[in-house]
Amino acid sequence: MSASYPATRLRRTRASAWSRALHRENLLTPADLIWPLFVTEGSGSEEPIGSLPGVSRWSVDLMAQRAKEAMALGIPCLALFPNTQAERRSDDGREALNPDNLMCRAIRAIRDACGDGIGVLTDVALDPYTSHGQDGLVDAAGYVLNDATVEILVGQSLNQAAAGADVIAPSDMMDGRISAIRAALEGADHVNVQIMSYAAKYASAFYGPFRDAVGSSGLLKGDKKTYQMDPGNSEEALREVAMDIAEGADSVMVKPGLPYLDIVRRVKERFEVPVFAYQVSGEYAMIEHAAAAGAGDRDALVLETLLAFKRAGCSGVLTYHAAHAARLLGA
Repeated sequence: MSASYPATRLRRTRASAWSRALHRENLLTPADLIWPLFVTEGSGSEEPIGSLPGVSRWSVDLMAQRAKEAMALGIPCLALFPNTQAERRSDDGREALNPDNLMCRAIRAIRDACGDGIGVLTDVALDPYTSHGQDGLVDAAGYVLNDATVEILVGQSLNQAAAGADVIAPSDMMDGRISAIRAALEGADHVNVQIMSYAAKYASAFYGPFRDAVGSSGLLKGDKKTYQMDPGNSEEALREVAMDIAEGADSVMVKPGLPYLDIVRRVKERFEVPVFAYQVSGEYAMIEHAAAAGAGDRDALVLETLLAFKRAGCSGVLTYHAAHAARLLGA
């Protein structure tokens, strides 16, 4: 009696390394990575962040070195976040409008060192500047005021664009801020400054180490659930994205990353626009702690999780593993 064999064997194309490479559907390269960096005061200063193993805050003079490192690794863009000194924080976050604040000085330092050789993406929100840790202005009851906050965000965006930012990335989740910022940039002749909107930003438990990094963790009064999205919602994310695209966003972001790959996929399929994801601080820390505990190979975990973003439809990923991943990819 003759044996029956399958006509199709999917394992054939997996049998050798060359064939696996040839048939790979998604490819991760250093050009897919955006490297978030934290800026602090001082000179020649590196401040390790305890809750983010391997991540530091860097003084402005050292930001140029990080930018040159990124360029050498093939990373096309940096994302900057300031750790504003306590004495410069206020209820109204006015330090965000200071043309000589940490963010603006870091932008200029990178520009002076690298010219247009690398992109500079800047966070637009007030939490690094407010004494209460919220992303906007608050009323007497602690409620974050939408329209009054948008006015400040417009000024913050113009301030960063004037310093040399390439991409303005509003992370505040206020309604209508994309159209207001886009109009202001056009009016100030910053027509080529992009807007990457944090369009689907969730009120997540994964942000803790980031708040340590920018110094807002101990300041935050209440939570951010009145403006960041409910983790149980996905249809709402599509409405948020649709609104921001209509208002002039050049690209959109989903944040956090891995727990929300379903949102990435839905956004990409619905709108066919550039979609980015932020592999946030809590995700990064979980990988680092898992590897330290012997629960997995660090290099493999880093590359597999980043590839998952590409598979879901991301044009790129903001990740604290950017430099490490780029070295692995270039090896």
